Amino acid sequence: MVPFPTSVYATWRANALQVSFLQETRQGVPSERLLQLAWQHQRIRTEGLATADGRVLRILHPGFWNHSRGPDFRDAVIRIGPDPPQRGDVEIDLRLGDWVGHRHADNPDYAGVILHVVWHAPPDPCPSPPVLVLQDRLDTTIEDLIAWVDLDPGLPDNVIGRCASPLRSLSDCAVADWLTQGALFRFQRKAVELAARARQVGWRQSLWEGLCGGLGYQHNVWPMRRLAEHARAILEHQPSPDLTRVQALLLGSSGLLPADSRRPRGPTHAYLRSLWDVWWREQDALADLTFPPSLWRMGGLRPANHPQRRVALAAHWLLRDDLFRGLEDWLARPCPARHLTSSLLAVLQAGADPFWSSHWTLTSGPAPQPRPLLGATRASDLATNVILPWFWIRAETGQNPILQQEAVSRYLAWPAAQDNAVLRLARLRLFAGEDRRLNGTAALQQGMLQVVRDFCGHSNALCDNCVLPERLKECRSSAQDPACR
Repeated sequence: MVPFPTSVYATWRANALQVSFLQETRQGVPSERLLQLAWQHQRIRTEGLATADGRVLRILHPGFWNHSRGPDFRDAVIRIGPDPPQRGDVEIDLRLGDWVGHRHADNPDYAGVILHVVWHAPPDPCPSPPVLVLQDRLDTTIEDLIAWVDLDPGLPDNVIGRCASPLRSLSDCAVADWLTQGALFRFQRKAVELAARARQVGWRQSLWEGLCGGLGYQHNVWPMRRLAEHARAILEHQPSPDLTRVQALLLGSSGLLPADSRRPRGPTHAYLRSLWDVWWREQDALADLTFPPSLWRMGGLRPANHPQRRVALAAHWLLRDDLFRGLEDWLARPCPARHLTSSLLAVLQAGADPFWSSHWTLTSGPAPQPRPLLGATRASDLATNVILPWFWIRAETGQNPILQQEAVSRYLAWPAAQDNAVLRLARLRLFAGEDRRLNGTAALQQGMLQVVRDFCGHSNALCDNCVLPERLKECRSSAQDPACR
């Protein structure tokens, strides 16, 4: 077996990033691609955000990265000043003058741009479209952002990477060690992101937003995070709110209450009527915190992942005074690996819900069997992507090495998550689809995902300019090779 030194993954990743980012980044000025990533993941301080001409700006959804011609992001949703939310495109540039210099104003592909995001702009501009200046608005330094950076590789199906051959010659143990390093890097990257948010809003709010974001499914992560940002403000002036009232306020402000279902026709509509009885009295007061329904994407969702159902679960969590204490107690108690998922699920699972235990959505009929609001798969995702990284970074800040070690130990021991299309693509790219007996833990799966993002995401389908294949060959040829250290 050829061992991988502890620092090899981080070293290789830093070398790859140095080629694709550091050389493009001038002193104190990020590359345009780095700005695009900061926007995609909203690595900006959103509190007190304003356009260059001084109007209050709220980012309800950053949009979806457009890798073809036209604006950088499509289908963003923003709100400027007192105007209603608007949906449109976002263009990212380094300078304000790039709008004219790149001839965007004359290009019909850019007619739908509602926000021009730039790094720097001269004082007091009054441009069209509205401008957001990101200089001094990132939630960390440019150097830290480069170290954190996360790419969506967007690779085509059925493409085997050039690294598959050298990986085949390494033992399962060596490959597992290397993937574990990738998984730990991914773990720490998520922890750093949670800590950056905690510096703005506090530790508990950071975890709360992370949990709600984790309830979103693919395209609905950002609406869930935005809802979490103002959920507590919605309840601030509510005297002794009960479950139905909280669900009504969250579903109403999220824009997910059906507008044409006020007339009760059976049990389903009786519940809807009870929600509207609350919401119609509060909707004017909460108009500034209400999302447009178009913020949500419903296509291709399984019923269990419908955002109405996720918001109903968030309402249960919001009413629980013991949620954070329950998670702390869960981490403090000894727990064998085989019980990790079930024990966490017991903490996060909602109590009895007369409507949602038997309905998938607000308009569906009753299900034949009761359905829990949270399943084992989503609980595992919340553990590996939010809860354990959050505890780890908070323990590091509080200088509690015992709690830190426990969070890492549970992360490495967590049972493998449900297989999905992204993992199948990762196995195809890295191992040509072969079964390398590397699916025993969620951490190994996380490691595969991180390798594809860190290396495949910086190259193309043919692996041009990717350093990974050669690095793997060097480690196979000599365990003492300095490149492996």
